[in-house]
Amino acid sequence: MARVKHFQCTECGMCCYGQLPLTCKDAFANASRFPLCFVWTPLRQGSKDYPLVATLGTTIKLTGRKELAVLITPTAYIPSSFPCPALGDDNLCSIHSNKPSRCKTMPFYPYREERYQAELLTPRQSWACDTSTAAPLVFQDNAIVFRNDFDNERQELLEQVPILRRYADYMLKYSASLVNNLIHASSKVKAGHVITSLSSFLTASKNADAKHIAQLQLPLLKDYMAKTAGDVKLAEFHRNYLNWSKEMAYLSQAQS
Repeated sequence: MARVKHFQCTECGMCCYGQLPLTCKDAFANASRFPLCFVWTPLRQGSKDYPLVATLGTTIKLTGRKELAVLITPTAYIPSSFPCPALGDDNLCSIHSNKPSRCKTMPFYPYREERYQAELLTPRQSWACDTSTAAPLVFQDNAIVFRNDFDNERQELLEQVPILRRYADYMLKYSASLVNNLIHASSKVKAGHVITSLSSFLTASKNADAKHIAQLQLPLLKDYMAKTAGDVKLAEFHRNYLNWSKEMAYLSQAQS
């Protein structure tokens, strides 16, 4: 029997909270809007998503002929209780016509094989998505029905692979603890993550706009640092904002 799924956004705004995975293109286009970092998500061999993650990310060889596949994702680094800065008081996106690919493709997720996308069409608790048969048919016979946004985002992900792999090579060379941290993250029941700073990517990629990007990021980081100050639950976010603001302050003053 064909697997059929219906879905329609009701503009409840509940998916517009917390961290937002981005393409490199969207990350830098929104450098004045989102505090940015890179999230590394490791997968062990045998996972159903392993082949695609290895294609879109990188692989790291371990001992005993084992290896990890790792996604390296530019990310808007925002606590889960915080709304997207582009979310208006009316729960509508204030940059709808220019919103990131990730937002256009929702609820589908091109980091996952297409045949598994039906799993993503069950709304999370408190989300008001319409999945009744009155909503548009969006998934049938293991395929996405309206697929332009999905295909466009997947293509952007494929195009950025070379620069992300160069970044991975740089980090694996200069960060002695990274592999151990990724191994530890991969052993968690729920997908674990390792976070690295935007400044490390700008340095590794020798980004010609690093100074300008740093100048855009610095006030954002200071703002989020103030918003998370004194909240024990957000201590890690606060610490990262603090450290990254120092790095961006340095880059923003660097000689061109």
